[in-house]
Amino acid sequence: MDGKWKSYAGLVAVAAIWGANFGVSRNAMETFDPALFVFLRFGLAVPCFFLLLKWKEGSVGLPPKVMLQLAAIGLVGVTGLEIAVMYSIKYTTLANASLLNVAPWPIFAALFAPLFVKESFTRRLAVGGAAAIVGVTFIILGGKEGLDLSSGHMVGNLLALGVSAVGALFNLSCMPLMKRYSPLRVSAWFILFGALFMIPITLGSWGKVDWSGLGAGHYAAVAYNVIVCTVAAFIVWNASMFKIGAARANFFRYVVPATAVIAGLLFFDESISGWQIVGAVCMAAGLVWISTEKKREPAPALTRMETTEGAAP
Repeated sequence: MDGKWKSYAGLVAVAAIWGANFGVSRNAMETFDPALFVFLRFGLAVPCFFLLLKWKEGSVGLPPKVMLQLAAIGLVGVTGLEIAVMYSIKYTTLANASLLNVAPWPIFAALFAPLFVKESFTRRLAVGGAAAIVGVTFIILGGKEGLDLSSGHMVGNLLALGVSAVGALFNLSCMPLMKRYSPLRVSAWFILFGALFMIPITLGSWGKVDWSGLGAGHYAAVAYNVIVCTVAAFIVWNASMFKIGAARANFFRYVVPATAVIAGLLFFDESISGWQIVGAVCMAAGLVWISTEKKREPAPALTRMETTEGAAP
């Protein structure tokens, strides 16, 4: 398996992990306040990131100017984004939130990409992306809730749409930094800052948890979120996204709702409709179409001798 296919496989695996986490987290929310659970996920991941960074690269530091950049990225992309996701779910239906949080994200990434990186938006990417969008729409709207655009859900809908736009900018803002520093180093620092900014939000939640009554399932849910969904997933996603480009990588987020539907079937005995199956096939076809595009090789640069020979005396 060459590097390109390893990157695509990594994106699919991470998206599947995040999708399965819907079922794991839904159970955990019965015990933990959502903000506290998110803080535990990212806060406990911080020492894991820095120990791994020290072991693999021998140092953990960054210039102060870069730290400030990553503090802003952590504030917006971790703290702000996670809070917005929670409130979008609170103020609209789960179907609305799922669709608006996920479907427009790759579109915004493709539109904003020229501001951060040099990525071409090819015809194959447009066709495959369109098929994937149709597929993920069928997956989400094929459930029982459907789409509800009534005025009562307008705040939640706008928040969910904002998550897609801000999330795309969050991904893209990391790309220039990952050209200078490793994805592991960039991830470690923005997650550190994101966790720190979450602390004030959780102050009223600690006393609401019956810590002595926590069982093995609660600890397993936290461990899964910390080690698998955050440490391993962020490292693999950012490294894969850096190799194949943010615009292409973000279309693979559509695997998240597909896996969440399967998790609902396994954990909560939820049904899968025919439209969701059709959507999954359509989405998979679009992603395969995107991933099989051959990378265009740049024209070979002239050597110094060739340039000299072709020049006028």
